[in-house]
Amino acid sequence: MSLSRHQRGAAPKFAGAALATVAALAGAPVPVLATPSGAGGGVLTSVVRRDQVRDEQWQLGELRATHAWRHSTGDGVTVAVVDSGVDAGHPDLTGQVLPGIDLVTSGGDGRNDPVGHGTTVAGLIAGRNDDDGVTGLAPHAKILPVRVLDAENRYDDALIVAKGVRWAVDNGARVINLSLGGSGTSPALAAALDYAFARDVVVVACTGNYSADPAPAAGQSRPATEVWYPAREPGVLAVTGLERETESLWSGSITGSSTVLSAPATGLVGARPGGTWKVQGTSFAAPLVSATAALVRARWPEMSAATVVTRLITTASDLGAVGRDDRYGYGLVDPVAALTVGVSTVERNPLDTNAPHGVAGFGAAPGVAATATGEATGNEPVGGRAQGVHTDLYTQPAAEPERSQRGWAIAFGIVVTLFAAAAAFTLRRRVR
Repeated sequence: MSLSRHQRGAAPKFAGAALATVAALAGAPVPVLATPSGAGGGVLTSVVRRDQVRDEQWQLGELRATHAWRHSTGDGVTVAVVDSGVDAGHPDLTGQVLPGIDLVTSGGDGRNDPVGHGTTVAGLIAGRNDDDGVTGLAPHAKILPVRVLDAENRYDDALIVAKGVRWAVDNGARVINLSLGGSGTSPALAAALDYAFARDVVVVACTGNYSADPAPAAGQSRPATEVWYPAREPGVLAVTGLERETESLWSGSITGSSTVLSAPATGLVGARPGGTWKVQGTSFAAPLVSATAALVRARWPEMSAATVVTRLITTASDLGAVGRDDRYGYGLVDPVAALTVGVSTVERNPLDTNAPHGVAGFGAAPGVAATATGEATGNEPVGGRAQGVHTDLYTQPAAEPERSQRGWAIAFGIVVTLFAAAAAFTLRRRVR
């Protein structure tokens, strides 16, 4: 087994970032996951005993979780999991799941998960640190479940996700995890994300997975695919996935210029209703970044979301090309560095490159004007993007010459012209 890095030195249906590979570890029969367009389907591979679960959680070693826990375990921080619901009765999540909301089935509180996807995400964030079972990277954080995915792990309209984000913000979430997405943009969701940013909430989303098509042949690359939305919305921590115990990008990861951070994404053991299973996908890399944000917010409760984001990206372990790149973003999230390295306080989320619109310094949603009530207006179609919204905030216009300087230049020009005319006239007289 290879050593870890630190040991060495708009479609009609949008998909929750589906499980690219799922292996039952124990318990009740595994539900069959649908294969939505643009995402991988579930594939059963092997069975592993529950008492092996802790040993299989390689990401905890890779991210030096025990070292990070000396500084923070996530106490007092609520992380919203906007997903398929969360099984609050799972042994690894007992006492960790708050009453939430079910926007798919009326009357529910989100503490039921017909798919298992949201339960897996929640366990990776805040699974109990017991003797066995799944342990989360922020084991003392609390999970706020917001169900927006149906029994096929999909949502028909991004408006339901937008409602979920707003509800999470209004009900105490300090971090929001969005392990879902699609190709088209959504003005309503963009406005909801701005609503979260303006209210000091950190938002994390997965970059997306390639479909279940076979991997390309040696020397060939997959066709270009844009990072999923909402991960590509400015201000969001967009997370791509890495292979197990290597610095290699997982072959199923979608990446691009919107990519911000990387995290382990393959061979991960996750909680599911009735047991545990092994999963892979950027869906499960994102919660490791959400958990890291929770650790930071627990250690410094007064720290702004903008500074939390800055801390995560400036302390990441650089991978690939030096600095930020389109494959790994700023690099592998590093919880220990995020909790220990000195980082300056900032007033603005460095990822939010939209032009300011006067609400807490955050940019306007593409094609949407925010009203005084925070509701979105505008009729831009899903999949479009307003022109001229994104600007370089640090580019200053060229200085305009002072009026007096322009006046002197004109006067000087007139004098020179008159002098030349007079000289020419005198010369003509002498020649005669």
